[in-house]
Amino acid sequence: MAEAAAAAPERTVAFQGAPGANSHVAVREAFPDGLPLPCFDFADALDAVKDGRADCAMIPIENSLHGRVADMHFLLPESGLVITAEHFLPIRHALMAAGPMAGIRQAMSHPQALGQCRHWLRAHGIEPVAYPDTAGAAAMVAELGDPAVAALAPPGAAELYGLDLLATDIADADHNTTRFVTLARGGRPPAGDGPWMTTLIFEVKNVPAALYKAMGGFATNGVNMTKLESYQRGGSFAATEFYADVEGKPGEPGFDRAVEELGFHSKWVRLLGTYRQARRRG
Repeated sequence: MAEAAAAAPERTVAFQGAPGANSHVAVREAFPDGLPLPCFDFADALDAVKDGRADCAMIPIENSLHGRVADMHFLLPESGLVITAEHFLPIRHALMAAGPMAGIRQAMSHPQALGQCRHWLRAHGIEPVAYPDTAGAAAMVAELGDPAVAALAPPGAAELYGLDLLATDIADADHNTTRFVTLARGGRPPAGDGPWMTTLIFEVKNVPAALYKAMGGFATNGVNMTKLESYQRGGSFAATEFYADVEGKPGEPGFDRAVEELGFHSKWVRLLGTYRQARRRG
């Protein structure tokens, strides 16, 4: 994969994880003609784009069961890249090992996958063991050869790493879905038809009712905000920043007025990207 990507970086899509991971599956769905490039962690995948070794990166940002993916709210703005698309991937994990189901005592996988299957694992008396990624866990289980240790990974990883499928379609809820965003270098105006989504981050002024006032512009201009999350940077417990997904795009009068009012009540506002909605909200 690395050799093919190096030969054609303009077709390369970086992702975090080993071959066979859910991010790899998402890349194949969203970019059927692309060249997947496995990376050790999220920062490495973003660096591959910034360095020109990949055209873009696909990064998981949130899961319907387990919430937001750790670190992404910090990595996104720091990367200097822009969000150009989103993709929703239904998640169905499989349990795979080198031994029979009756002997399984531990399951290795990414913390997100373990969290999405925690009730199933508890019901089967299996201890979760965190590992950097799902397919990498399958590779490690194959290397260990311990019949008591299994991996939670996409079903295709079993064949890839020579393991037996012990259980499939594992999830604590049928709606288990991960939302991915595509990140690329700047200078790519949104193309095609809407509906549109814009992702932005901001920090409100440290005065009473600042967030309430900042949100007022979206209400009065009829602009729908589908996501609003707070997070803190630097461990100060004072400066709270917010991540938001808003329907619409710059150039639309209502959207522009709402963002202008947001800026009036904020220390700063930064747009991370405008892209076509892959799934209508609501």
